[in-house]
Amino acid sequence: MIGRTVLRIVGPLVPSVVIVVAAWWLALEAFGISPLVGKRPPQVWEYLTASQAHREAVFGALGITIRDAAIGFVSGMAAAIVVAVAFVLLRTVEQTFMPVAMLLRSVPLVVMTPLITLVFGRDLLGVAVIGGIVVFFPALVNIAFGLRSASPQATDLIMAYGGTRFTVLRKVAVPTAMPAVFASARISVPASIIGALIAEWLATGEGIGAEILRAIGGFRYDEVWADIVVVTGVSILAYAVVGVVEALVLARFSDRRPG
Repeated sequence: MIGRTVLRIVGPLVPSVVIVVAAWWLALEAFGISPLVGKRPPQVWEYLTASQAHREAVFGALGITIRDAAIGFVSGMAAAIVVAVAFVLLRTVEQTFMPVAMLLRSVPLVVMTPLITLVFGRDLLGVAVIGGIVVFFPALVNIAFGLRSASPQATDLIMAYGGTRFTVLRKVAVPTAMPAVFASARISVPASIIGALIAEWLATGEGIGAEILRAIGGFRYDEVWADIVVVTGVSILAYAVVGVVEALVLARFSDRRPG
């Protein structure tokens, strides 16, 4: 079952990756971009395989970016789930705080990052806040909608047998919201990497984000393109992993029988 699920999720991504690589190559050729600046796929491959030092530079920075993205993803998703549950249980909380959340969402993160850095610092706490903001708002809307999609008939049945709102939440709303939670997770995985890159560009000075800036300043365009390709590949891989986990978990829920 796991093998079939992996094949079903990953299979469609393979031709997509081929198309993107072909479009990258063709676009550089079509616009006449010099190979000194616009690196083609063979040049990126040659850079990564030619020297151990090159791989250490790229993948060492990548490890920091993955850590930062994971922190942002976990913090953003956890906060979104907690707030979505509060919104569903207490409508007054939603009416009070949702406009504030949407107002904050309208402020560009690049503008907020210096203030976040001043308040929370440049360490992992600041990274968690910056990455979490990118993840939090889209996930909050999706998860809250999923929790409210519970069957009214099932809700009325539980309440008729003396169940509480927490019982309805646990037995009906949460299972119903699982597709929305995983949809939010799939959206949030690439978003968390973007949040990590922003944090590295503007706050920490570490990871792929900072290395790209330093490489551009040093005219090391091979390294720039290698960094971009590697972080994009990790984003695609993480998206596929979440898709596989989603398929397995939802299949498990669909196999459950009452009683």
